[in-house]
Order: sequence, then structure tokens, then C-alpha cells
Amino acid sequence: MLKIINKYKNQQIGLIPKISNQKMNVYLKEIGVLCGIDKNLTWYVARHTFATTVTLGNGVKIENVSAMMGHTNIMQTQHYAKVLDANVMEDMFKLMKKYKNI
Repeated sequence: MLKIINKYKNQQIGLIPKISNQKMNVYLKEIGVLCGIDKNLTWYVARHTFATTVTLGNGVKIENVSAMMGHTNIMQTQHYAKVLDANVMEDMFKLMKKYKNI
């Protein structure tokens, strides 16, 4: 990613050039074929995976995910906020550990 950012440095607003959803979907389809992914990859699927699996699934606060996604309010992000049983259990263990040490 750093190579791509450096390639386009100071050539546009933002880190990398903006491309259309249609073009992004073509690129994602190509990546899926190269990686042997048997799922229809789209910009929507990529955003959803980032929000749920990459960020929320790894304990990133929903407020931070909201900012990363460019949402104007947290209600937009709650669409992605699937409650994962593993995360709930992990948080419960943290809470139990904290109160056990008091």
C-alpha cells in the first residue's frame, strides 16, 4: 500500500486516486479470481468485510470504525455492527477479570 500511496503522492486530493464503484468491482473480481475466492467480490462486500471482520471483529471501537468508514453519524455504522458471540464472551471475561482483582 505504501508503494501505491507514494506513487500518487501530491497528484490528487487524498492518498490515492478515486475510482468509480464499477471500476473497483472489476478490480475486486480480478483479485478474487487470482486468489481463488469463489465469492462475488464487490465494493459493498469489501466495505462490509472491513467494517465487520477487520475492525469490529478485532475489537476496534464502533466510533473509530465510523470515522474510518467516513460516516457522518454512528447510526450509519451500526448497520455493520454485528454482535459476534466470541467478542461478547471475550468482553465478559475482561469484565470478570477486572472485578475479580478489586
